[in-house]
Amino acid sequence: MELPNTIDKGRIFLTCTMDEQFTWENIMPQHIVAFIYSGELQLSYGKDTLTLGAGDTILVPKNQLSRSLKKPLNGQPFKCVSMVLPEEQLRKFYLHRTVLENWAEDVIKQRPIKAHALLESFFGSLFSYFDMQDELPDELVALKIQELLTIIDAVDKRASSLLGTFSEIGKIDLEKYMEEHFMYNLPLERFAYLTGRSLTTFKSDFKKTFKKSPGKWLTEKRLLLAHHKLTAERQKTTEVYHLVGFKNLSHFSFAFKKAFGYSPSALISNNL
Repeated sequence: MELPNTIDKGRIFLTCTMDEQFTWENIMPQHIVAFIYSGELQLSYGKDTLTLGAGDTILVPKNQLSRSLKKPLNGQPFKCVSMVLPEEQLRKFYLHRTVLENWAEDVIKQRPIKAHALLESFFGSLFSYFDMQDELPDELVALKIQELLTIIDAVDKRASSLLGTFSEIGKIDLEKYMEEHFMYNLPLERFAYLTGRSLTTFKSDFKKTFKKSPGKWLTEKRLLLAHHKLTAERQKTTEVYHLVGFKNLSHFSFAFKKAFGYSPSALISNNL
């Protein structure tokens, strides 16, 4: 049976597939809440990976770098319902509600929303919409988003410190951010934006911090990580190159040999 990859109803999406799906760099412009009905989701951010399964609800913050691997499990497809949370509606929702000021960094990285029967029931009610041929009225979508926000605010108040905060990206610690995210293949303009800098300031601050140009530093860091994955973790070249920030296998192999004097395949076959 052929399953739909993604069906959207305004700001509500259903993903359903029996094929493993790997995504490259994700940077969502708006917050997303997703409920996993079946299958498994591996979400990687920086050097960490979360594994989530059926019944889990996850909050994906905007402007956060991540990669994902969606996998069928136990003969069941990967099936997930997601809702995009528009900022205008979030501002109205939290205008007269208490917003927690702090949500520890390790909790942000876990991105949890506590499991609750209300959440399972809510997302279960959305599945029938995807059997309809007609688009959902905007007013109904807004009502469903309002309902979801009300449930989240009741079952996991921690989310308010993220969903109820609307400051722009500020200038952050460049060294810490780059050490955690160098393996993402982004143009320098995006790295600059995500660290709260103009491109010119980013390049200047980078040279002061690392004593190298961004391009040279990124290539060196990615190749060292690749070497580690090929030797210590015994991963395959075809698995490694995109995980360390190369989108092209031939470019990765060329850069690897230039840096180390031997190709990735020679490293594996000769146990160098």
